Amino acid sequence: VFLAPGWACWKTYAGRPETNEYRAKAMGVLGETLLKSRPEEALPVLEASLALKRRYWSHDERSILGAQENVSSCLVILQRYDEALVLKRGIYASAVALLGVSHGNTILIGSNLAHTLNNLKLWDESKPLIRDQLLPAARQSLWDPIHHLTLSLSNGLATALAASPEGTRDDRLQAESIAQDVLSRRRRVFGPAHPATRRSESLLSQVRSTL
Repeated sequence: VFLAPGWACWKTYAGRPETNEYRAKAMGVLGETLLKSRPEEALPVLEASLALKRRYWSHDERSILGAQENVSSCLVILQRYDEALVLKRGIYASAVALLGVSHGNTILIGSNLAHTLNNLKLWDESKPLIRDQLLPAARQSLWDPIHHLTLSLSNGLATALAASPEGTRDDRLQAESIAQDVLSRRRRVFGPAHPATRRSESLLSQVRSTL
């Protein structure tokens, strides 16, 4: 059912030239639709969509960033983390250059990069990225201290501090303090039964197990 609109959109414009903007958009819609349930099929469509944007709409840098993000997200779903990481590093660097470090989209892209770094246990890269770049930018730009990106980044930093084999006891104590703060905020805003609160409880338990 969810795939039908994507295929219908594509079939409407598939016969038009490659340079047709509506055809290009329809291909992107199809790729994003497939991504939700058939990532193996989505990847070549998303890669083709990105190639088209680079070929004919190279001036639209924001659109290219979005297409790159779609490809990298698909690679993550397929657990091809190393390939996704190479792409995500480039996307973040491009976003910083194009939008600035404090732009909301840059922070979101950086958060996705940090999540992938943590998945690959690249703690020495994820810690300074979150602590020195992303969290200060989020606090400056998003204003709201309980914004989901700010809390997610804080939890990512706590994870990296606690999990790093080179971390000190002070690092783990800092991780506990961060995780406790995020949990308190989520309990206050979402209540104790919310999935985000439950995830924060689990993280705090994991962090404390390292002390």
